[in-house]
Amino acid sequence: MKTFIQSTEIWTPSRDRSVLEYHDGLYGEHKTFRLASEKMCFGYDQGLPGKAWAQRRPIVLTDLQQSYFLRRDAAREAGLTCGAAIPVFAGDFLLAVLVFYCGDDELRVGAIELWHNDPAQAPDMGLVDGYFGIAESFEWVSHHTRLMKGFGLPGLVWQSGMPEVMADLGHSNRFVRRDDARRVGINKGLGLPSFAIPGQHYVMGFLSALGTPIARRFEVWTPNQAGDALILRDGQCDRNPALREDYRFVALEHGAGLLGRVWDSGLPAVSEHIADEGSPIGESARRSGLDSMVAIPILEAGHCKAVVTMYF
Repeated sequence: MKTFIQSTEIWTPSRDRSVLEYHDGLYGEHKTFRLASEKMCFGYDQGLPGKAWAQRRPIVLTDLQQSYFLRRDAAREAGLTCGAAIPVFAGDFLLAVLVFYCGDDELRVGAIELWHNDPAQAPDMGLVDGYFGIAESFEWVSHHTRLMKGFGLPGLVWQSGMPEVMADLGHSNRFVRRDDARRVGINKGLGLPSFAIPGQHYVMGFLSALGTPIARRFEVWTPNQAGDALILRDGQCDRNPALREDYRFVALEHGAGLLGRVWDSGLPAVSEHIADEGSPIGESARRSGLDSMVAIPILEAGHCKAVVTMYF
């Protein structure tokens, strides 16, 4: 079983902040694409990472053969067809751009969506763009759906201002497109808020199908009441339905392990061997047979309010 997301990379500003340089990544079997990426750098508004930097919001690029994607040949050889970039800002200060890549084949079902509300223009939220694999009917419905605050996964994220995990989408009354999701096999979702443009509400949605999950595990970690440790707020794991039991008494301190470092720095991070980490995170991953992980900080006004993990 392959995950819907096939590669992930992190780009960070150079010392003089003139370009984005390669920082780290997870590429799975796409080693050649990694070699092409490690040699690259991107100026402001250049390439997919540079576009996300300039526009200060997430971007979904549904066709990597478009002219502004500078690694078109390498992507085509790797079978990668779609990219999604998420800039991480601390106020006006860009910390990093996180990019996900997906492939395209006859079996790949799932979705990466970008939703937006401009309160000066409308009271609801609409789809900006999205990549849906072969789920064409679900794509049509999504483009013709408007969501009020609190409705659907994007509306729930908009209301709470927090990352949200939603399970059993095909039968959830909170998921507006549940009937269409059930028909194409989409069953689980993760929604991430973006606060980079004040007054504008953006939500990235990752929707998983049974056969090609976006990732094998999602976790949302948030500071405890005292603000001195991260605790699990929500999570879903294909390989461990009792995920919450693994972390019932776990509190991750500042700087402790990969998640503690992401919380402190506000920088996304990846690990190809998280199961080797001597921590409750590593122990749980090891028991579930998971190894590769990306950790995503959620920043608002320069404050890291959550750390989201995706395991592949």
